[in-house]
Amino acid sequence: MTTRRNFLIGALAASMVPQLSWADAGSPAYLGAAKDESGQFALYGLSATSDIVFRVDLPGRGHAAAAHPTRPEAVAFARRPGTYALVVDCANGQVKHSLQAPKGRHFMGHGVFMRGGDILVTTENNYADRKGCLGLWQRSKDYARIGEVDSHGIGPHDIRMLSDGTFVIANGGIFTHPDQGEGRDKLNLDTMRPSLAYLTADFTLSEQHFLFDDLHHASIRHLAVHDDGLVGFAMQWQGDPFDSVPLIGLHRRGDAAPLLMEAPLGQQMSMHAYASSIAFNGAGTELAITSSKGGRLHRFALDGQFVGAAARTDLSGLAPYETGYLGSDGFGALLAFDPDARVLNSVAGLSWDNHLVSLPRLG
Repeated sequence: MTTRRNFLIGALAASMVPQLSWADAGSPAYLGAAKDESGQFALYGLSATSDIVFRVDLPGRGHAAAAHPTRPEAVAFARRPGTYALVVDCANGQVKHSLQAPKGRHFMGHGVFMRGGDILVTTENNYADRKGCLGLWQRSKDYARIGEVDSHGIGPHDIRMLSDGTFVIANGGIFTHPDQGEGRDKLNLDTMRPSLAYLTADFTLSEQHFLFDDLHHASIRHLAVHDDGLVGFAMQWQGDPFDSVPLIGLHRRGDAAPLLMEAPLGQQMSMHAYASSIAFNGAGTELAITSSKGGRLHRFALDGQFVGAAARTDLSGLAPYETGYLGSDGFGALLAFDPDARVLNSVAGLSWDNHLVSLPRLG
């Protein structure tokens, strides 16, 4: 029988257990997935100077990761259409939990923590009902799935949380099914409707913005959020690859429509109608996208003006770095763009995957 005295003793003992922080995992500033020269996939933690501070093996190719706000814990997502996500203890390298998407769902490669880190929100394809959803997983219950909510679009890919708890979701608009083309065939190109959706902290839709009809093939894929709530989004064109179309946009809640931006024609065509990643620079004064297909980085001022470009083969990952950007490529290099490219770190045989996840406020 539990007595009040025994309960207080137990509570005191629990309070004396050391609570690990990100410092116990080497104080990483970034997370990134990569494949090494042996073909093994892993999640890496990178210092603020781009040194590798930890590595945790993954069973397959990774995409992005969600970092817990205080604990040295990350959820590594399989490349779409993945049905698993791994909860990794970044301090000791152990996999603590394996999340399995419910029947009729698969993960879309991104997620975010809410409520101080107790609830993980994952973007998912509800292919059984042909719509997008957000899965809810509770950390304090060993990451049990506690429900799901509507993403208000098809193909939700990225999700971010603003400082007031509002969610912004990149509904890419593309419907896929895991039984067709290994889950990557695009089955609704004629009817796709990409959108930015804003949901309140209780998942009520507060705003939704669709692109113009002639841009309905511009799949909104990835997001970046400025400290002041300005949202940047990157797109991947599903129409004629020789079309010159915007691949980057800005939006602030309450505005009637997004601001879409393009480089001069020659520069724009060099992106091959594809944006891989997006980030605000470390100074917060501009926004950039990469294109792994074009081997390019394009920079824009926050008023929409094109600032400049840099070339780097198979450049994909992007995150804020000092006053500029940190980029990663498929040949093991981590580069600073400020604005010219310089190599900070290069590991032979390593191939960085799509994204760098920035952890600027973790201690």
